Amino acid sequence: MNSFDEFGLAEPISRALADEKYLTPTPIQAQTIPLVLSGRDVVGIAQTGTGKTAAFALPILHHLTTKRLRPERKSCRVLVLSPTRELSGQIGDSFRTYGKHTRPLAVALAIGGVPINRQIRSVAHGVEVLVATPGRLLDLVQQRALRLDQVEILVLDEADRMLDMGFIHDIRKVVAMLPKQRQTLFFSATMPQEIAQLAGQMLNDPAKVSVAPQATTAEKVDQRVILTDRASKPSLLAEVLKTETIDRVLVFTRTKHGADKVVRALEKAGLKSEAIHGNKSQNQRERVLADFRSGRIRTLIATDIAARGIDVDGISHVVNYDLPNIPESYVHRIGRTARAGAAGVAISFCDHEEAPFLRDIERLIRMSIPSTDKRIGGPRPQQRAAGDGDRNQRQDQRPGRPYRGNKQGRGGQSHRGHGAGHSAGHGTGHGGGHGNGHHNGANGGGRTAIASTTPHQQRPAEQKPGELGGVTFLQRKQEPRRNNAQRAPR
Repeated sequence: MNSFDEFGLAEPISRALADEKYLTPTPIQAQTIPLVLSGRDVVGIAQTGTGKTAAFALPILHHLTTKRLRPERKSCRVLVLSPTRELSGQIGDSFRTYGKHTRPLAVALAIGGVPINRQIRSVAHGVEVLVATPGRLLDLVQQRALRLDQVEILVLDEADRMLDMGFIHDIRKVVAMLPKQRQTLFFSATMPQEIAQLAGQMLNDPAKVSVAPQATTAEKVDQRVILTDRASKPSLLAEVLKTETIDRVLVFTRTKHGADKVVRALEKAGLKSEAIHGNKSQNQRERVLADFRSGRIRTLIATDIAARGIDVDGISHVVNYDLPNIPESYVHRIGRTARAGAAGVAISFCDHEEAPFLRDIERLIRMSIPSTDKRIGGPRPQQRAAGDGDRNQRQDQRPGRPYRGNKQGRGGQSHRGHGAGHSAGHGTGHGGGHGNGHHNGANGGGRTAIASTTPHQQRPAEQKPGELGGVTFLQRKQEPRRNNAQRAPR
């Protein structure tokens, strides 16, 4: 298909596409739209930024336009499930944009982070399209504000991400409430085995659409890796932001706390940024995204979950401040740039603990990413090959208590004797109780005698009362001494 006109979409939809200056469909749209129009179940595999939303929204709107029905109370005709609030909001906006000349068209949103009462009211009279996250959808069902027995079309978008986020059980609950006679559309950027099994259970004789090899990255993304030390990452990020020609940059961290920490570090370096993650309220997240889209903020720090719904034009760079421990997440992350045919840059920081993650990513995308070594102390080639190159050395150099080979104590000979007894006590204590171990050390057992012959204990020291041959006798508390006559006067 070389034009949207060839699909035979309803006139109101074609007019909306002309308003948006949509001329040529993307590959995923060209293959998917005719299948959905024919009523087939579809499994669509395509990387992010390829136009998946329009691929299912346009034929669904055509179905709703040509088959006019008033939705029943507390029900919906089309249910779209997505993993995040932001992605759900964008899908809802797309339906409204493509269906703006279709009247009436009720599109509702059911997501967490906002009051549920407003959403209960929005579905009370029934809606054509409901876009929801699984958790809030089940909340509405449990409160008897929504029923799912009238759903004609089910869409699962970003199915692999929903699996990563632990929504698999919620999805199974939702599917069990749906009519068996329905059309199901299943979209994912990757197709791990668990997702393939889920699709097999949910879909009926599906047509498979794949517009790119599984788990490949966008062709126009210039990928680089900078090998660094963890402590050097804040300064390295500031250097990258100051030296690269950046329009908008999306920086990924592994945790919410890490995102806030990066914002503070950049603020100290004189660089303005904002963070978006699950601990932010919905109003905060919407405000930050609006500032990022408008250009008031050019640096956005995000976690994987929050960033999945960020569809912002003009993101020139993606920086992986922390490499993801799930290699498929790397594909999703760098897919935020080089969208709609544009070029982009993906820069990943990799410290020695993240070397195994880098190997997994390169194995998944079937390519070696060019790297630059900026680690303190120069290159350590064996580290990247094995992932554990300096781990033993790092443990020996870890700050804190100094390492002592024979667990002996500090100070003079008397303390070393006490240390020997204490060490024997601990060694025995692990096997037969802590108290028994101390008793063996106190009575100068075999372990103590061996410890007392080490070179460290051959230095002369003044013998004190209560010591014999450099060994301290440990007295148990609340026990009388064996020779009361030797007790010192009080």
